[in-house]
Amino acid sequence: MPIFDAPQSLYGESTNLPQSRTLPPTHSRGPVVLEMPYEEAPPCADDCVVPGSGFPECFDDLWAARPWFWQMLPNNLIYTSYLAGPKEPRIGSSVYSDTNPAVTNPAVREGLLWDTTLGGRVSLLRYGTDSVVHPQGLEVQIEGAAFVRLDPQDDRDLRSSDFRFGVPIVYGVGRWQTKLAYYHNSAHLGDEFLIKNPTFPRINYVRDCIVWGNSYYLFDWLRVYGETGFAFFNAGGSQPWEFQAGTELIQARPTGPLGAPFLAVNGMSRQELNWGGNICVQTGWAWRGRRSEKLLRIGFEYLYGSDPQYEFTFYNQNRYGLGMWYDY
Repeated sequence: MPIFDAPQSLYGESTNLPQSRTLPPTHSRGPVVLEMPYEEAPPCADDCVVPGSGFPECFDDLWAARPWFWQMLPNNLIYTSYLAGPKEPRIGSSVYSDTNPAVTNPAVREGLLWDTTLGGRVSLLRYGTDSVVHPQGLEVQIEGAAFVRLDPQDDRDLRSSDFRFGVPIVYGVGRWQTKLAYYHNSAHLGDEFLIKNPTFPRINYVRDCIVWGNSYYLFDWLRVYGETGFAFFNAGGSQPWEFQAGTELIQARPTGPLGAPFLAVNGMSRQELNWGGNICVQTGWAWRGRRSEKLLRIGFEYLYGSDPQYEFTFYNQNRYGLGMWYDY
């Protein structure tokens, strides 16, 4: 059986040469929407750019003035999440023991619980610098997270879940950053928890809040911050005012594979708790990326005061455990 068809000569006679088949074209034919010019690397005032990259290699002065220009979806954040903030969007998980009375049976201790955060904070648009660490300028961010609590002692049942969405507008120059933000937070009991505890007093806790926050780096490795929030819509016992403040001690530059220690403290006070709230302390080891401010931490966490799961916000916790947190 012949493999090739015998081609015809110009005079209609068959030749003995096999006919070669034409390969598919290597270039597109007609208009292709996705073949658009790409954005070249931005300028760097320090003349220290990795070839083929838009990111400066110099980390000697994190706060030096650099060129400002428009950027879509820039790599880093001008105003970063608070490391020990219980309601900050990130990816994180902690397993801990709560020594306070159980919410379903005050005669016994709460015991082992497992809290997980699934979310993040990213930049959408910036007019500012493109520094690897601590960029400066005017920036629009978006944030969102689900805060989930499981009960390892009871078939890992879902106890509760909080959902948060927000849009911060931030501005940073030098060591100072400020933000004006909106966020929505709603709290929900888990189905398994409600089935096993049908008489538990569920609350429809909701906050729609305007936040003004400020952050300042006293040293490259020492940050202090504070913010005020006013909720213009409240439900489930929520009341308008909230205050938050804290400090962070952490390596500002890339850590390399060995990492570096960190310490973070956050305190929150809310009107609905008669100006009570909670305090959270985290300490451990951290790794910071070289091409961005991506941050991975593992360590010990202690929280005392109002339960950060807002479905149980009128109950207290006295908890300690181990956690992992990732910011990007």
